Amino acid sequence: MKRGHQVHLTTTDPAAHVSLVVDGSLDGLVVDRIDPGIETARYIEKVMATKGRDLDEADRALMREDLASPCTEEVAVFQAFSRIVAEARSAFVVMDTAPTGHTLLLLDATGAYHRQMTQDMGPVQGRIVTPLMRLQDPDYTKVILVALPETTPVSEAASLQDDLCRAKIEPWAWVVNRSLAQTGTTDPLLQRRIRGEAAQIERIRGGLAQRLYLLPFLAEPPVGIPRLLALT
Repeated sequence: MKRGHQVHLTTTDPAAHVSLVVDGSLDGLVVDRIDPGIETARYIEKVMATKGRDLDEADRALMREDLASPCTEEVAVFQAFSRIVAEARSAFVVMDTAPTGHTLLLLDATGAYHRQMTQDMGPVQGRIVTPLMRLQDPDYTKVILVALPETTPVSEAASLQDDLCRAKIEPWAWVVNRSLAQTGTTDPLLQRRIRGEAAQIERIRGGLAQRLYLLPFLAEPPVGIPRLLALT
């Protein structure tokens, strides 16, 4: 861990599943999520307090109306994403996100911002560090793809990996979650399921992942810090 042993665990998922799973507190651990509604409201108030500060009431009303655009939420979420990525300079940041939706939107926004910044900076662009550059730096960012050992989840994760690689972001590892093969079961029905699972694990090992970690299926969800620590 980095200076101060601070760990920031956050998510872009609308559900509060991360805080529900952690279900507790730990010294040095901060758990939250990027809430589009909160980030948008914060962004609008910031714009109104800066760019709208010296406008009259009519112009301020027009500005606030313009900020009601869906694009405002995209900008606000991107800024929150960039802020958290930058935190990793002095803390250990873990960002959970789904393989579709916001992930691809954030990736597109990050790439667009990078292109705009490098174009605007011209010959001095070597002095800037954009969020995309941080994501591309394997010493700064390690991307871990998590999937169930089933055809559709593995295919979705593989598609995300292709998108990341096109953006010159190389995933560091894959995690296969809820693996029945790791339970040691001898149940005939589950053994059939395990054979299908084995094909997906071999698919991952056969060229998708540089590193692969398997987590066993658990009869009880690993909710709470003691059970999460037991996974390691």
